[in-house]
Amino acid sequence: MVDLVNELEGKVAIITGSARNIGRATAEELARAGAALVINAVQAKDLCEEVAEGIRSSGGRAIPFVADVRDPDAVSAMATAAVKEFGGIDIVIHNAAVRSNIPIEELDFETFRKSVEISIHGCFHLAKATIPSMKARGSGSFIGVGGLNSTRGAPGRSHTMTAKAGLAAFIRGMAYDLAPYGVRANQVVVGTYDTSKARNPSAAAQPLLRALPDIPLGRKGVPQDLANLIRFLVGPAGGYISGQTIHSNGGALMNM
Repeated sequence: MVDLVNELEGKVAIITGSARNIGRATAEELARAGAALVINAVQAKDLCEEVAEGIRSSGGRAIPFVADVRDPDAVSAMATAAVKEFGGIDIVIHNAAVRSNIPIEELDFETFRKSVEISIHGCFHLAKATIPSMKARGSGSFIGVGGLNSTRGAPGRSHTMTAKAGLAAFIRGMAYDLAPYGVRANQVVVGTYDTSKARNPSAAAQPLLRALPDIPLGRKGVPQDLANLIRFLVGPAGGYISGQTIHSNGGALMNM
């Protein structure tokens, strides 16, 4: 049996895009599991500090770090800060992304490229900056956060679909290459989620909405739903899971 109380004690996690919504809920959940956190955003320094301070005030450990994941030097500096502050790196959750709805006729190359750079290039930079610490510690876990649209398709999302599909492929490649070092890599895929409330509504607070026939469970997901899944995957209970794409969508898409 795996003890799921403080099961991440002694572990250090970097979560990109963790100043709000899913990233924030995940950071707070991993802190409750005992992990030390690096809270990251591309520019929301005040929100990063707010999340880190909230974790510290609850007895946890966290530091804020503003960095653009497209910048390898910034990502390297973030990894260095994690090692300096907490002694190493065990978990990387690549949640940073841009989300927009633009038909292909109106989509410009800069917007397309930015999506790809954040999701795919960003994960590459994170991997290169953190793998040495994971190898030295003999284990580790990468999580890429994907979107349901990249699997089933959607209008106006060709750029984000491309970025998330590429991220999934890169994650699978890492799962193969890093397995000999005890490092696992998986992708979690978000369905229709309510991320509009700044304080991250809980699943318990969401009534069943039978007006959502495309979601069998009858409600939108909330940030805590994905945070719970990620806590499981990066912890000892998920220790035999690698190279997988796992959906959290209330049954909206069912895979074999």
